[in-house]
Amino acid sequence: MFLVGVRSVWALLLGVALLSLGNGLQGTLLGVRASTEQFGTAVTGLIMSGYSVGLLIGSFITPRLISHVGHIRVFAAFASIASTAVLLFPVFVEPIWWFAVRILIGFCLSGLFIVAESWLNAVSSNKDRGQILSVYMVISYACLGLGQILLNVSSPSGFVLFLLVSGLVSTAMVPMTLVQVTTPTVTEARSISIAELYRRSPLAVICAFANGLGQSAFFYMGAVYGTISGLTVAQVSMLMALPPLGVILSQFPIGYVSDRTDRRKVLTVLAFVASALAIACYPASLTGAHDILIILFGLFGAIALPLYSLAIAHANDNLDADHILGASGKLLLIYGAGAILGPLLVGQAMSLMGASGFPAYLVIVYAGMGAFAIYRMSRRAPPLTKRDFVIVGPVLPVKPGSLEATAEE
Repeated sequence: MFLVGVRSVWALLLGVALLSLGNGLQGTLLGVRASTEQFGTAVTGLIMSGYSVGLLIGSFITPRLISHVGHIRVFAAFASIASTAVLLFPVFVEPIWWFAVRILIGFCLSGLFIVAESWLNAVSSNKDRGQILSVYMVISYACLGLGQILLNVSSPSGFVLFLLVSGLVSTAMVPMTLVQVTTPTVTEARSISIAELYRRSPLAVICAFANGLGQSAFFYMGAVYGTISGLTVAQVSMLMALPPLGVILSQFPIGYVSDRTDRRKVLTVLAFVASALAIACYPASLTGAHDILIILFGLFGAIALPLYSLAIAHANDNLDADHILGASGKLLLIYGAGAILGPLLVGQAMSLMGASGFPAYLVIVYAGMGAFAIYRMSRRAPPLTKRDFVIVGPVLPVKPGSLEATAEE
């Protein structure tokens, strides 16, 4: 049944793979190019935060567009706009322009992933949906990591890599627009306020925000940190490739353990280990031990990136079933607020402290997350019932079980 389900969505998964390749390359390419253009870390942080601004806007607007013109038209339009927008970066090398284009690309890619995930939900059944979405997330993270390696194809100072990103995004339209699937419609979910969500699960709310602060800084400014730390382009590509690849190996054992013990303990341990790994980056960077720094980055990603999924799972443990979808959307907004601030804050830290400001920022974010988890464990017992852990990406706001299929016209 599972293999049959995967075969039925191979075209969708191929489209997602191409999008993730292009998205992975784009983020690192901009970080390296901004450094070579000497924009400064504070300005670069502002530019990179534009993606999260667009991401939030897209999460609001895309569902309305889908209801008016349909999934296929929305996907084709957004892919076309994103593909064209990428080509504008090397044409107008100005910070304000890059910030505006970054917002536009975040908006479009948010919409593209919403469309892709809603299609996957529509063509999968309750029996195989979890497995198919797991394959989907593995492909997304794997291609996000492999996209970094493409940084070695040509010099970041030229046009070729921007053309490559544009080509990958454009090519993603081919399998996605040719596949014949059912069209999903969003069902009504019981709303829940942020205040009520905090009352039910304070740790999930704080961790969602902290993950936004940490993950956006890590992904959007990691290439800048590597560049000013003296890494070559090839080394920067490996620096940014290993973290998402590491998640593929770590997500299943982390999920297995968290489903069988107090999730808060797992979250606490992972947060403090991530903080310790960030501390270890100090001597590796200062002594020029670049190979060790790359390995530390990979370990950090494998440990820190699943923390958002743990926050979602912990929230679900404390909610009624009909609140889960509404809470997921609120946690996405909270994450998005943190993701907007993350590059800005770490950019300022690097502007004041140099390269060491990057790991210092991550130490504060993840140690703070772990400390708050300890505090919450002292205030409340673990929930009596638990829901299964599912690895999720915050850029993919449509959650399993949120859609029901209808025949496409």
